[in-house]
Amino acid sequence: MIFTVEEINKNTKVLPGVSLGYKLYNGCGSENLIRAAVEAVNAEDVKRCSDQIQALIGHSSSGVTGDINMILSPLSIPQIKGILQGAMGFAIPLADIPGLGDYLLSLKPSDEPHSTIIKAFWKKFFDCSVSPTNTTTMCTGTEDLRTVSSDYTEVTQFRFENNVYKAVYSVAHALHALLQCENGSNPTTGKACVNRNEVQPKLVLEHMHYVNFTTQNGATVVFDKNGNSPVQYDLVNWQMNETGSFEIVKIGQYDTSNPEGEPFKLKDNTKIVWGGESHEVPRSVCKEPCPLGTRKSINTLKPVCCFDCFECPEGTISNQTNSPHCLICPPEFWPNEKKDSCLLKPTEYLSYKEIMGALLTGFGCVGIFLSLLTSIIFFTHKETPIVKANNSELSFLLLFSLKLCFLCSLTFIGRPTEWSCMLRHTAFGITFVLCISCVLGKTIVVLMAFRATLPGSNVMKWFGPSKQRFSVLFFTLIQVVICIFWLTINPPFPKRNMKYYKEKIILECALGSAVGFWAVLGYIGLLALLCFVLAFLARKLPDSFNEAKLITFSMLIFCAVWITFIPAYVSSPGKFTVAVEIFAILASSFALLICIFFPKCFIIIFRPEQNSKKHLLSKIPPKTL
Repeated sequence: MIFTVEEINKNTKVLPGVSLGYKLYNGCGSENLIRAAVEAVNAEDVKRCSDQIQALIGHSSSGVTGDINMILSPLSIPQIKGILQGAMGFAIPLADIPGLGDYLLSLKPSDEPHSTIIKAFWKKFFDCSVSPTNTTTMCTGTEDLRTVSSDYTEVTQFRFENNVYKAVYSVAHALHALLQCENGSNPTTGKACVNRNEVQPKLVLEHMHYVNFTTQNGATVVFDKNGNSPVQYDLVNWQMNETGSFEIVKIGQYDTSNPEGEPFKLKDNTKIVWGGESHEVPRSVCKEPCPLGTRKSINTLKPVCCFDCFECPEGTISNQTNSPHCLICPPEFWPNEKKDSCLLKPTEYLSYKEIMGALLTGFGCVGIFLSLLTSIIFFTHKETPIVKANNSELSFLLLFSLKLCFLCSLTFIGRPTEWSCMLRHTAFGITFVLCISCVLGKTIVVLMAFRATLPGSNVMKWFGPSKQRFSVLFFTLIQVVICIFWLTINPPFPKRNMKYYKEKIILECALGSAVGFWAVLGYIGLLALLCFVLAFLARKLPDSFNEAKLITFSMLIFCAVWITFIPAYVSSPGKFTVAVEIFAILASSFALLICIFFPKCFIIIFRPEQNSKKHLLSKIPPKTL
């Protein structure tokens, strides 16, 4: 600062005829700085000054200068401070101050006899004392700092010193502008002229806003309306040289006076050494961006650059990094495994190609084959007593209905369509009623036939072949009427069920009218129960009419299957509902086929001697009149 003040005082272009004065204070510690500010404002022994202080060159610390400003503000005394040194990697720009190096190296204790710093330097560098002492030799005054090699004598370039240099010149130019007078007014402000005796700190402060000059080393100094100058830093890099010591290398510059948005400028072809002696640019992020499939959540307890990444909840996605929200997929779509896109949900239904569908199809085909085989056996032996004794006409009709039952199970397999949904339920309802009606007719025939063997009984004329056919037709027509009402009012229809599974769509046949479905099923259950009761009552008839026992057992299995079907049907999800229904159809159909017809087929094929009228009559016990 002393060098700059003396340089300005020698300059005829800045403040001609005016000399600047100064006083230096110890700047070590915030308490010393504040005390120095108070003393500087109140002191009267400022070097070469006869009036109050007009400006204060402050410390580079913004915290301390803020406290000093509270003291100076009421007095309107301007404070000019240096640019702060930034975080690691930033430094105040290097500058060359012409003449300062020679000035520092030519200093002698006699130039500043009150400077304790110079005395300390002389004692350290030359091992002599400026003041008489018994322990140290006296300095001769001919010692030369140019002969010493130290950080202090390295005066080729400056950093902090350049800020002081510019700050002092700023005050000088403000005073220079303040003292200008043309035609009775100040050319800068247009106000009345001010002579040197009328200078006040607030006037100096006012003219500081108009300062705009270039120093001898080429640095431009200017202030905005808030009193701030452009921020400038050297971007430096600590690098190890060949000797193993560290040196500071300038790799770029930060300057807010550059075009907007481009304050940083790196030197071309510069080599930067990063942490760990790496030449690769590290990722300067607090945390890696949230990847696709996650959402970004700001943690209010941490710095704004810190955040957490949470995986998107089930059924949602995020298709961009750092997404603040997860998007819900449309109803017919579902996220992929990475949760970064929505995929069309796969559809599922009971197909012939899958194992369960193929097995059920196979069992249905086996049932059709066995029914057809039984029909052939009965047809080729239709004149035998065992076929005639069990009402061959109803037997053939029952076998036909069983073929239809096995066939209708196949309509439940495959992709549901509008027609297949209506066909599968109505065909099931009608064919099963036809089947149960035939079994019911055979049961009634057994009862009537036994009553007809009693003396004086003519019950068979009330339930002859025509009546048997009519009863089967009548019971079946009732089911047909129920199905027609069902299909007319609210028929079954194909439905895309998305409730059972979130990740796939179940193609199924909705019942349409639940009342219609349960009416069809209830009517079948009513006939089956009636048939079971009648067969149970006829179970103790003579062996020649033992078909009642077989019917009882078959209906017992039939009812058990359909009773267990109801809870299984209600609780089974998706395509398993269809599988349960097919299983019930096949199981009950096989029960009727096996229990009623297989024992007779066994006798026809393997016990032909029992298939005679004599054998059948021999088992009829004598009746007591």
